[in-house]
Amino acid sequence: MDGNWSVSPSRSKPAFGGSSRLRVDLELEPAAQRMGRRQKEFWLAGSNGQSVGFNSMKGFLSAAFHRVTGLLATRAAAPKGAALPGKFQEYQAKAEQGDAEAQFNLGFCYDDGRGVAKNYAEAVKWYRKAAGQNFAPAQFNLGYCYANGQGVAKNYDKAVKWFRKAAEQNYAPAQSNLGYCYDNGRGVAKDYVEAVTWYRKAAESGHTEAQLNLGCCYANGQGVVKDKVEAYAWFSMAAKADSDAAKSRDLLRKELTPQQFTDAQKRMKELRWQIAAKFKPSTP
Repeated sequence: MDGNWSVSPSRSKPAFGGSSRLRVDLELEPAAQRMGRRQKEFWLAGSNGQSVGFNSMKGFLSAAFHRVTGLLATRAAAPKGAALPGKFQEYQAKAEQGDAEAQFNLGFCYDDGRGVAKNYAEAVKWYRKAAGQNFAPAQFNLGYCYANGQGVAKNYDKAVKWFRKAAEQNYAPAQSNLGYCYDNGRGVAKDYVEAVTWYRKAAESGHTEAQLNLGCCYANGQGVVKDKVEAYAWFSMAAKADSDAAKSRDLLRKELTPQQFTDAQKRMKELRWQIAAKFKPSTP
């Protein structure tokens, strides 16, 4: 079998604990049917690893759609406290004093109805304030709001603007979403090479769905030279956390020669080492 492989999109959300780093955890959606397509959403930054639902598109064996989410630690600065209902008044007080992190958390409270009634327009207001202070998760969420018309009129151009701002700060979920926009011509001219560039940045930061999407690009020769070994390696990197990646890996395995499989195993080890090294704390 030598059919097309699909890439899939989704959304990402930061979980906030007491750490000085931002951890992005996702609750992944169920796998797509092999020959079908289904709608998903751009992921929104949220808290405590809980999904806050939103959409993009996803397909299997069609190389048309790509997921956008995040799964590992990024280098964006993290909020110091979880966006919990009991914290609402604290966030509000700090947000009104201009604290970007609190503005983001306050926006998320309005977005998800934590400690206050849901109010998407109010969420956008506070995301925008934090985004204006270059707070990457808020820029990412503001991009999501524009991409999905939540609290603002849908506008892919503005979605791309805010995804790009966060992506340029090495915020992996935004890099993956930006890749998705280039892949599907949302707010920018369709450009598969540029899509691969952003998927790769996110994938090399451990972003699961960017890894899946990059694997699909290699499997289909979309934006890169077709390379089954590289595709298998990236599918394998994402497979533990994503059932679609595992299915894609298993299907592609049937097409590999023994030597290609050996090469893919070697490449997987290289990728794991590279990603682990990227997040290894530097010694003084």
